[in-house]
Amino acid sequence: MDALTATLALLRLEGMGPGRYWQLLEHFGDPAQALQSLPDILLQRLPERAQAQWRDFSRRGDRSELLAWAQAERERCADAGVRLLHGGDDDYPQLLAEISRPPPLLYVRGAVDALHLPQIAVVGARRASAGGLDNARAFAAELAGAGFAITSGLALGVDAAAHRGALDAAGITLAVLGTGVDKLYPRRNAILAQEIVAGGGAVISEFPLGSTAEAANFPRRNRIISGLSLGVLLVEAALRSGSLITARLALEQNREVFAIPGSIHNPLARGCHRMIKDGAALVETSADIVEQLGGLLAQPETAPESQRPPLEPRQLRLIDVLGGDPRSMEQLARDTGQGTGELMALLLQLELAGLVEQLPGGYQLTPRGAGYLEPAE
Repeated sequence: MDALTATLALLRLEGMGPGRYWQLLEHFGDPAQALQSLPDILLQRLPERAQAQWRDFSRRGDRSELLAWAQAERERCADAGVRLLHGGDDDYPQLLAEISRPPPLLYVRGAVDALHLPQIAVVGARRASAGGLDNARAFAAELAGAGFAITSGLALGVDAAAHRGALDAAGITLAVLGTGVDKLYPRRNAILAQEIVAGGGAVISEFPLGSTAEAANFPRRNRIISGLSLGVLLVEAALRSGSLITARLALEQNREVFAIPGSIHNPLARGCHRMIKDGAALVETSADIVEQLGGLLAQPETAPESQRPPLEPRQLRLIDVLGGDPRSMEQLARDTGQGTGELMALLLQLELAGLVEQLPGGYQLTPRGAGYLEPAE
């Protein structure tokens, strides 16, 4: 049994989900081994139907309902021109793989290569104002013209305007769904989805073929939108909205977040203003975004070790503890065993040297600072 079939079968078990899937992979290292050796303690936590499916598999192997479904799903995808990517696949997007508990499986209709392009997510309200729709379309067109792929959720409003803007500029755009790639939602954007694929982009989902729109699916979709992207542009959003969730997920994933400000009297500007207060960059033109992210269109070169300023051992130790993710002062104190005063002094030194930057609630290495990290074995 190959890794793709095993991954399909594991995810077919009700109650498995990405969290438990990755716990199994951390323990067994291989989806086939995880499926064959499902621990009793985990099995007992799954619904009765999933327990019955797995016991049937353990008795009948290739003739079980579980593997029959996995093989049939592969055949359905092949017939529909849908590519399946699992977490260990070479074509699985690297940036998405870096987030916490990424989707173990992606269904891709369209150009798989598009998933590896530098992407900017453009998200916002479904019932956006005319000005918001104009902004989404214009920003997307200009960013696509600058070389970025535009990623969004194919929803009405800002999402659709962003996809359309990228297409207007003959750019690449990707649509991430909260349904199966064969069950487009909303239906009125079906033609737009066809244009996205025809234009060299892709329609993407982590949900099996035939999956319909369910409320619980969309937060999971949102984490993929932000996870695929170098940054997220929030166009218009209410204080309680899926778009705001996407922007917050982007911050958690250490992605750049940009927000377009609006009138204080516009309820759909309040989400943008809240994100700006929480650390998002205020942008007025697409040039503001290109200026910040444009250098990421080319692979950054690491300075030779001989050209890096020498650091003290305690500074190098702090860089090592910071690693690749933002860390709070409490985490740094715990992991280094140093007092807050000493840590603040070291962080200030590194910040002045351009090696560390401060974020809301913590610190992270700059690209220069990351150059001091020892490569993983």
